Amino acid sequence: MQNEINIGRIKKVPLREIWNREDKDFTRWLEKNIEYLNEILDFDITIESREGPVGPYKVDLYGEDNFGRKVIIENQLEKTDHTHLGQIITYLVNLEASSAIWITSKPIEEHIKTIEWLNETTPDDISFYLIKIEALKIESQPSVAPLFTLIKSPSNETKQIGAEKKEYAQRHVLRKEFWTQLLDKSRKKTKLYMNISPNIYSWVGAGAGKTGINYNYVINNRRAACEIYIDKGKAFEDPNINKIRFDKLLKNKEKIEKEFDRKLNWERLDNRRASRIAIYFEGIGIKDKEKWDNLQDTMIDTIVKMESVFKKYISQLD
Repeated sequence: MQNEINIGRIKKVPLREIWNREDKDFTRWLEKNIEYLNEILDFDITIESREGPVGPYKVDLYGEDNFGRKVIIENQLEKTDHTHLGQIITYLVNLEASSAIWITSKPIEEHIKTIEWLNETTPDDISFYLIKIEALKIESQPSVAPLFTLIKSPSNETKQIGAEKKEYAQRHVLRKEFWTQLLDKSRKKTKLYMNISPNIYSWVGAGAGKTGINYNYVINNRRAACEIYIDKGKAFEDPNINKIRFDKLLKNKEKIEKEFDRKLNWERLDNRRASRIAIYFEGIGIKDKEKWDNLQDTMIDTIVKMESVFKKYISQLD
């Protein structure tokens, strides 16, 4: 018969029973036992100083990882707070460190989200780590074991998400600038957009005299467009109203294109609620800032012509 293994219960030990003070007890212990922390990271830290000066402040631990990058560690035996959040950012910036490690007994949700945001938005060579510290023992056993748990850390995925968010925000800025310029010019040639403000979206529209029909300017990364967009929405009694309206305009396709003096894209969009009639300007988009001026002039002239030609046909729609 095999010897029975004694199985005990794990008990959490209050951290203050082991390390009464963060600076004199826990930080000193971690300096000498950094391998406990290294076990949960994807790099090894060598401590160079404890309570080193950063202007009028002192960073708990400062060192280098095995890739030669500077690392700062800020310890907190209580729940996370704004003071320590500010400290880790201050120390990282002023010491020109690459990694900031925040060790705490209780990471709160707001600070978890903040560390995630910092990893998404900061440059690829800057990293923030949020680590939970606990102390465990088996009942009846005298020894206590520290337990480090990685709560938040950088990854290729978070940096990619951050890059996408930055690009998205940049597009917002560019679009508003583009629409501001276009609408300023447009008001000199047509009253259609007199009361329309620039926005951050890929389109700007003005009513065509019938509810649910707009004259839209559109721009994305690869092309621009001027369109008549037909979408009366869900609230109206006839769910086919948009297709009915499109089909009535389509019956005049030959006359309309002759008046317009060019071919149009007639898009019934059978799998969607809306329909559109459009003119596209391929190969030029929101990022082609040096081409904006000519593109805006062309789009404005197109909308002016579009309103001139379509106005009588749209007015005849039910």
